[in-house]
Amino acid sequence: MFRMLAGLVMAVMWIFSASAQQPAASSRLDDIIKRGTLRVGMTGDYLPFTYFDKATAKFRGFDVDMAEALGKALGVKVEFVQTAWPQMMKDFEADNFDVAMGGVSITLDRQKKGMFSTPIMREGKTPIARCADKGKFETIADIDKAGTRVIVNPGGTNERFAKANIRNAEIKTWNDNVSIFDEIANGNADLMMTDAAETRYQQKQHAGVLCAVHPEKPFDFAEKAYWLQRDVALKAFVDQWLHIATEDGSYRKIYAAWFD
Repeated sequence: MFRMLAGLVMAVMWIFSASAQQPAASSRLDDIIKRGTLRVGMTGDYLPFTYFDKATAKFRGFDVDMAEALGKALGVKVEFVQTAWPQMMKDFEADNFDVAMGGVSITLDRQKKGMFSTPIMREGKTPIARCADKGKFETIADIDKAGTRVIVNPGGTNERFAKANIRNAEIKTWNDNVSIFDEIANGNADLMMTDAAETRYQQKQHAGVLCAVHPEKPFDFAEKAYWLQRDVALKAFVDQWLHIATEDGSYRKIYAAWFD
């Protein structure tokens, strides 16, 4: 009996000793720091969050500034990787970037593939239309009528929301998310349902022509966050960075530059 116990103790000690000698698996956070680069996926077509300027070959926007601030906190350079809404899931699964930023909404389909940071913004879909027609599109029932032309950009939550709620109105697809609002202004579509923050921004860009419809009371609930490759250490760092940025005022400073 004694020999059996002694043998068992020796076996347990050997297992613990072998485990202690095994090097700990590195996290993605470790890899990013070692690499010296944070790869950030962006569509570059969604102001005020992200816009790719072809003339300068550079990104600009709220989440561009936030990405640079995150890179500084990590002590690494930021490499922007251009993607597109219909392609984003495939690019994420292919590990083309460490984090997707640029007005990314939290969805359960995306959650299955990665992890989301602490939400950075509460959002929801609301219409934007020509100011003269603003009162015509207060509700989904007002919008979902034969003869109404709803325009959407493909591949994202705007298209999914429209298809889930519109049965009678016409849904028009426009591939360029930058010029899509000009289609409404020029009378080629009646409205678009998109995130409240975007309607406020585009209202400023098309002052007196386009008006956001009740952006303070959107049709649904949604949140924006940063979509991270599945790594607990990376998520913990990003969440802590966001917490500090919120408390020390640096988040508010970047927000004010694009939304106020």
